[in-house]
Amino acid sequence: MEHAKLAIVHDYLCQMGGAERVVLELHNIFPEAPVYTSIYNPVAMPEQFKDLNIHTSFMQWLPYSLKFFRFYFLLYPFAFKSFDLSGYDIILSSSSAYAKGVSKRLGARHICYCYTPARFIWMFEHYMQKERLPQIIKILIKIFTLPLRWWDYRTARDVDCFVAISQTVADRIKRFYKRDSVTIYPPVDIGRYKPGDRREDFYLVVSRLNAYKRIDIVVEAFNRLGLPLKIVGEGPAKAGLKKMAGPNIEFLGKLDDSTVRDLYSKCRAFLFPGEEDFGITPLEAMASGAPVIAYAKGGALETVVAGQTGVFFNEQTAAAVAAAVKACGEQNFDPQKIREHALRFDTAVFQGKIKALVKEKLG
Repeated sequence: MEHAKLAIVHDYLCQMGGAERVVLELHNIFPEAPVYTSIYNPVAMPEQFKDLNIHTSFMQWLPYSLKFFRFYFLLYPFAFKSFDLSGYDIILSSSSAYAKGVSKRLGARHICYCYTPARFIWMFEHYMQKERLPQIIKILIKIFTLPLRWWDYRTARDVDCFVAISQTVADRIKRFYKRDSVTIYPPVDIGRYKPGDRREDFYLVVSRLNAYKRIDIVVEAFNRLGLPLKIVGEGPAKAGLKKMAGPNIEFLGKLDDSTVRDLYSKCRAFLFPGEEDFGITPLEAMASGAPVIAYAKGGALETVVAGQTGVFFNEQTAAAVAAAVKACGEQNFDPQKIREHALRFDTAVFQGKIKALVKEKLG
């Protein structure tokens, strides 16, 4: 495997998120591999990306592409098709939309680490619920995405192996692409987190404050309960949430990693009310010994164990959240056992599984 040439391909590097953390981890596993991407904005990305050998497409030089990269969605297929990857034995794409559309030489293998089939192509109505755009613009975007759906399905046929970040995403790959996949959970650096000496009497939310994250039902539930709640994060829904929140609810804004880790280690429990494809924050909380109160849909079903590491609620309502908080308070959770469960999702596990898969595909 050490003599095989491998390239990493990612949709775009214009904002830091969970997918970009995976790119950094892939670089740690394969430090000699170059990274091909459509657009790279070094100002918006952490310092670690300056150590990567990054190759960009013609889109890098388009007007305002670094700021309005989403609006160029019809050009991405051409950008990834323009890369010459004929010198590589393995192409490892990291994609939620476009990167899997690269071409490979005969005999090469393409592994796609898929965060989800593109939401704006395959789940358009659901995707647009969170976008504040005029209706006419939404209609036009939907019309323009029709050829992208054909392109997305066709390029999925050229991938040799799909890797899903969760069973939720594996089900979508099967439904939309008619392809099987293996599941390898994204890496969580469990070593950075540890339980505190004692639990304090507050509950915690760490989230981007968007409407679809459903922080509103948590705020309403804690208004009823009167229990202390700390909310970490920024987003467009913040003003509305603050307006509805009682004096027992504290908005802390965006905090540094060290402060967030301290809150994880001290909170009574962590709340996760949205439906996510995977969800890193519940695992960060569990790595800190905190039980998780989660909506019983999506990735949380694969990371939280009811009665052992947390409690589920089945409806996205304030009443259901309040009942789950009460149920959580009646149980005696062991912080060390919660953390031991989180270790199953550690970075080292991700590294081992990715290396084994690449070795297997090289034959």
